[in-house]
Amino acid sequence: MSNLKREPWAPLRRLSCLVFALVVGLAVIVSPLSQAFAKSKSSRPPAVAASIVVDMKTGHILYSQDPDKPRSPASLTKVMTLYILFGYLKAGKMTLDTDLAVTPHAASQAPTKLGLKSGSTIRASDAIKGMVTKSANDAATVIAENIAGTEQDFARLMTQTAKTLGMKNTVFRNASGLPNTEQTTTARDMAILASHVIRDYPEYYAHFETRYFTYKGQRHRNHNRLLYDYQGTDGIKTGYTRASGFNLTASVKRGDKHLVAVVLGGRTGAERDTTTRILLDKYWSEASTGRARPLVATAQPPLPEPKKPVFAMAAAAPKLASVASAEEGDRGDPTDSSSARPSLLGTAGPMNPSVAGAYHVQVGAFTSLPEAENRLGKVQQRASKLLEGHLPFTATFIKGDTEWYRARFAGFTQDGARSTCDALKEMSLDCVVMTAE
Repeated sequence: MSNLKREPWAPLRRLSCLVFALVVGLAVIVSPLSQAFAKSKSSRPPAVAASIVVDMKTGHILYSQDPDKPRSPASLTKVMTLYILFGYLKAGKMTLDTDLAVTPHAASQAPTKLGLKSGSTIRASDAIKGMVTKSANDAATVIAENIAGTEQDFARLMTQTAKTLGMKNTVFRNASGLPNTEQTTTARDMAILASHVIRDYPEYYAHFETRYFTYKGQRHRNHNRLLYDYQGTDGIKTGYTRASGFNLTASVKRGDKHLVAVVLGGRTGAERDTTTRILLDKYWSEASTGRARPLVATAQPPLPEPKKPVFAMAAAAPKLASVASAEEGDRGDPTDSSSARPSLLGTAGPMNPSVAGAYHVQVGAFTSLPEAENRLGKVQQRASKLLEGHLPFTATFIKGDTEWYRARFAGFTQDGARSTCDALKEMSLDCVVMTAE
């Protein structure tokens, strides 16, 4: 037997060597996998409905996915509204200090909104900032009516302007982007529009970089999150409705490089923003430097003389709130679509005969929009013949610190509203006759 004594720490030394070798071996195996996984995460954007990346220096399309697929623009519509307004400002037909009149129709627009009051005025500069930051639908309608007299006529001017700019697959029906099944665009067309806003009106485009805007004591934050955490972002606009999903047109400049990305139909705001960042990161190395060339030939559309807003035509319009109009950033990420009912998505322009009457039938008041919408859907389903031709809508009001939603049907005479309400009560459906605000 050997007289040598075994060192008491020898087993621990062997164990530590074994652990070290194991760790090194795992690192050799895992490191490439981790790098590959990280690379995969950073280079594969989440699935969206359509997207495009354009080099603003050359007009070349660096990436596209379904760029001509028809989509709802949602509040990207406001970019065209502002493009037309910028034309009037540049031509001297209006100024940033011009007071714009607020009609009942403009004041009745659905959230998000500045809460403009009928009969009041708002400066053009404030209307612009309200649209850029809060995506204010009432401000968009005010601009439309103060240029064309009615929102319908302004929508025609918008569509005409789109065609002039080369936006071949875009049709506008309103100035704000509130839901309308006939209002469509494409990722390519939105990139063309962004290019023209940037190139044609650089002195006014800077408004799209506004991060915060205070109006009558209320501070509004821009919904475009890339302005806060993505280097070089200088605009331009977000959009959301249930029909469109989450949309974004983004402009990013770094040094001599300039890219515009359009992402349409994200399932969440975060998914849309992540997709945009990934696409911009991926194609930044391919962006050109040097002198810029326009995406398409710049063609300034004709600018009719501004018309006074038509108050008489809109006087009987109720205070409307669309059932699917909450702009992303104002009401969060409303992923619950159970309350979205196609039958409740009717438009309510000033010429719509379904809102011509001065009386409403109210079927409930609720503290949440989905509850009000569900009530309208249930009543309309049970009394479809009785309510045929009468527009369902929600009207908001503030009581204390709580926002309420009145569920109503519009377009009644006083006698018609009373007889309809009596018939609803016989069906065990509570209701009350109300005058239009």
